[in-house]
Amino acid sequence: MRNCNAGIGFVKLMTDVLLKNATVVLRDRELVNASVLISDGRIASINSSSTGGTRSSGAAQEIDLSGATLLPGFIDVHIHGAVGVDVMEATADGLLEVSRHLALQGVTGWLPTLVPGSDENYASVAVAVSEAIRSADTKGARILGVHYEGPFVNSLQCGALHVEHFKTYSSPADLDRLPTSEDLARMITLAPEIAGGVDLVRELTSRGWIVSIGHTRASLEILDAALSAGARHMTHFMNAMSPLHHRSPGPIAWGLAHDDVTCDMIADGIHLDPFMLKLLVKIKGVRRISLISDAIAAAGKGDGDYAIWGETISVKNGRTSNASGSIAGSVITMLDAVRVMRSLGLSYVDIAQMAATSPARLLGLDHECGSIEVGKRADLVALDASDNVRMALLGKVLVRQGEPWTNSSLSTGKLQKESPK
Repeated sequence: MRNCNAGIGFVKLMTDVLLKNATVVLRDRELVNASVLISDGRIASINSSSTGGTRSSGAAQEIDLSGATLLPGFIDVHIHGAVGVDVMEATADGLLEVSRHLALQGVTGWLPTLVPGSDENYASVAVAVSEAIRSADTKGARILGVHYEGPFVNSLQCGALHVEHFKTYSSPADLDRLPTSEDLARMITLAPEIAGGVDLVRELTSRGWIVSIGHTRASLEILDAALSAGARHMTHFMNAMSPLHHRSPGPIAWGLAHDDVTCDMIADGIHLDPFMLKLLVKIKGVRRISLISDAIAAAGKGDGDYAIWGETISVKNGRTSNASGSIAGSVITMLDAVRVMRSLGLSYVDIAQMAATSPARLLGLDHECGSIEVGKRADLVALDASDNVRMALLGKVLVRQGEPWTNSSLSTGKLQKESPK
């Protein structure tokens, strides 16, 4: 596995920092040439140039972001791995390696996403996630919880998932095979039409899980029952669900028709044609859409053949496929998805909503992150004119590529440099 930290600097902020001269993207508008004061890892103030900017009694460091756009850090709620690390086989160190890779791509939070596996496999992943979260290593995107893609899904819409591990639901004891922590976001993708599916939705909702509908062929009646039971989101919309048909509406038509149902989509131009991406935005609106990567361990490794999930997954020209020819996740990052949506004409305000605000709201974390507002965590990413990451902030940790600490835009002083692992 390559060292994804080569050329990356992680610096712990030891004093207030002023991010100045950026185009700052707020919830509903852009502030041109504004300044954002960061204090103790949180946003202390936001001021436009018309008010003269801001400075913390002469003690703040300054970073000049002229020509850059400052957005809330991206949140990926569906990612199976990257840079050779597969969530299903990862150690805590492996998960932290993914976190550091994601930070360089502007991602400040993510959900390690599990595919259907054995109870023993699930338990080992839970241990690795817990250890990674407890680690003192803060040099990477935060692990915000876990996402189980399955095992309660429809074998007729399996996609690249292995049907031998699929389950039906009969009692709350069936959930014991899904270890997690109540302190973390808990998300699950399921098909409500499986045996006991609606009861499963109801039980998970009562336990505080985020229930998302996916890998499904559910009828409108079952989908309505699932909605009433608490399922209000849909996983990689249009993928791994029965197709739209004018005499058999199914989950796609249902999801499009319900304003109280949100969805996520893989904006790689492969899982969904770019025209469909634009159509979904037009129909659902950016406030009801979250971008996801659905990335697998091959992400960041280039084209080739990779042993993942007990089989060989090939990557050619950025497209994944397994032995049966099915698409098997993606090899993009959230930054790639942002670039695709930008190429379709979406504004940074819309991008911020889909890449940060909507995911944070989905996870119930919008009180602390997902938008640039006073009091929230300083989870931020600055993009240059070509939508490359110029800088990222992970609360109290600053991330830049290369050897940025000689850059005159960052004054010397009370910044403590940390060597990457």
